This record gives sequence, structure tokens and C-alpha cells, in this order.
Amino acid sequence: MTRNVLVIGLGLIGGSIALSCQKAPYTKVFGYDYNEKTRAQAAKLKIVHEVVDDVLKAASMADIIIFGTPVNATIEWLEQLKKWPLKKNVIVTDTGSTKGLIMEKGAELRECGITFIGGHPMAGSHKSGVQAAKAHLFENAYYMLTPLHNEKEDNINALEQLLKFTLAKLVRVDAHEHDHMTAVVSHFPHLVAASLVHQLDAEQKRYPMTSLLAAGGFRDITRIASSNPLMWKDIVLQNREELLSQLNLWLAEMNRVKSLLIGLDQSAIEEYFATAKEVRDQLPISTGVFYSTYDLYVDIPDYPGVISELTGYLAEEKISITNIRVVEAREDLFGILVISFQNADDRDKAEKCISKKTNYEMYVS
Repeated sequence: MTRNVLVIGLGLIGGSIALSCQKAPYTKVFGYDYNEKTRAQAAKLKIVHEVVDDVLKAASMADIIIFGTPVNATIEWLEQLKKWPLKKNVIVTDTGSTKGLIMEKGAELRECGITFIGGHPMAGSHKSGVQAAKAHLFENAYYMLTPLHNEKEDNINALEQLLKFTLAKLVRVDAHEHDHMTAVVSHFPHLVAASLVHQLDAEQKRYPMTSLLAAGGFRDITRIASSNPLMWKDIVLQNREELLSQLNLWLAEMNRVKSLLIGLDQSAIEEYFATAKEVRDQLPISTGVFYSTYDLYVDIPDYPGVISELTGYLAEEKISITNIRVVEAREDLFGILVISFQNADDRDKAEKCISKKTNYEMYVS
């Protein structure tokens, strides 16, 4: 018997889930997006088995409905879902990065006899849109499921049996616990990155050269500040209480740092950085909530064509790169070329390739 899956929202996340679901046996994947151009692209790229224009008709045939839409849009969709003609045993899930408001709506669906299981695949890309969708986007990333209390085990298992084809690590957590953890490792760091950029902007009004010096560590640590501002506005508002709690903890931590500076205790200051280094070095290397890069830093001389030489070496060995940038390049000085890869294996291959062809110094971060 064929299992019908409907994915609503065919952007990066929805499109990638749809592609992975196509690998499931006896499964037909339908797709809908409110944007007509996106639907056309999805059909051309074969993101789903069939793109539909009539979402209600497709939903009435679906065994599993997956919303790949932003949280605010998903909440609106779930409200409409209450009135749709659905199968009795349909399972509905989402992909939103906050779960509090979503699960409140999920509880309302339960009262209407509709099974809702919250979901959040914790991976992403520096690219967006259906054209960036990849079947392996979630491979080895955590995929959080937040079922309502007393949800039937059979329903959770049925959803997991489909989502296992994403090759993600499926874990079940409480919705509140989810929002707390994502506030710590994703949402609050975005606030910090944005605040550092604002501080830079204020400083460069007085010292215009400041921004020119912000090409190395500053650029790396604030990379996530370039994320979609509308999406992050919604996330911040939806996870407001958790973020306020994290902000209070951060202020206390900054006061501790301030005390260290005032006290001039050299050993305490060194210990502060040593502890941070130890904790940071022990963090697992995996696909992050939005986008993780595997960077290779190469000390290169400044002469015309050096970058094309290096990328040519990588092309010869069919090593794909995702991004490339120069941190510093000045006449008569070595500069830093940062090459980003999709995974650690590609980065290791690139490091070996470049070491064979050149004597440039390299390090990873």
C-alpha cells in the first residue's frame, strides 16, 4: 500500500525533506508552495513526485503532512487545517525552530481528532530556496521531535519510519526543553552576533578604519548575523522568555569578566580563557542549527592567479568547495585564504592535495 506524503512549503528545508522522503519505499511525495514560481522550480528539479496546485485535495489523500514553512505561517496553516477534509489517521508535523506556540496549536488539533507531532531538523545552509534543497542536508544532524504528552507510540513510530530516510539523528524532547536548548546554542548566539556588529557600526563612525580590520576573527564570530532578519525577528519574539533568561545570565557573565579585568589577576584571566578553550575544543563537530562550515585556512603569497591555482588543484581531484574568501592580502605579505567545505572529509582531502602541490602553511578551524 502506497503511503502519501504532502510537503507544504518547498524551500530549503521542505524541499530537502521531500527529496529524502522520496527514498522511502512505497511512498509518493506530493508538494505544494503558495509561490507559483517555486512550484514550477520544484517540478523541474523533481523535488517531489508530483507538485499540486490544489492543496486541500492533496491533503485529503495524505497519510502524513509536513509543513516546511516558517513558524508564523505554520500556525496559520494549522488553524486552517482544523476545517480540512483529512484522513482519520493522518499525522501532521512541522519543521519550525521554536516549539512553544506550535505545540499549543498542536493541542488544539488533537481536540479536533488530528494527530500533531512537532519537529525541528537542526540543519541548514548558507543558501536558501528550493534550488538549494538537498536529500542529504540533514545527514547526521539532530532532528528533534516534540510529541504532545501521551501521544500514541504508534503515531510517533510511523513518523520516525519516514523521517529516518533523512539520515538524521531522531531524538524526542519536551517542547519547553527544546526551546530552552535552542535558545542557548542558536537563538541567543544570534543576538550576541548582531550586537557585536552594532557595536562595530557605532565604532566605525568614530574610527572608520575599524571595519577594514574586521576581516578575520570578527567576521567569523559574527557570521550568523547575516541571517534572514525577518526570520530572526519571528524567532526572537516566539522564544522571548527563554532569550530574556539567557540575556540575564549573559549580563552576569559579563560582570564576572569585568571583575576579572578590574582585579588584574593574571592567573584568573588566563584560567578564564583556558577553561573556555577546553570546553570549546570538546564540542562535537556536526551540522549546526543553520549552517556549519568546515574551513581550511591557507597562508598564500600575494601574486596574481594564486587563488585560481589552488582552486584548480582542488578541481583536478574533484573536491567541491562551498565558499572562498581572503581574510588578508597585502603586497609582499602572506595573506589568509579561507576555503569552506561541506564536510570534514572534503576539507581533509583538500589539505592533503594542497600540501602535495605547495609548501603553504595551513590550519583548520
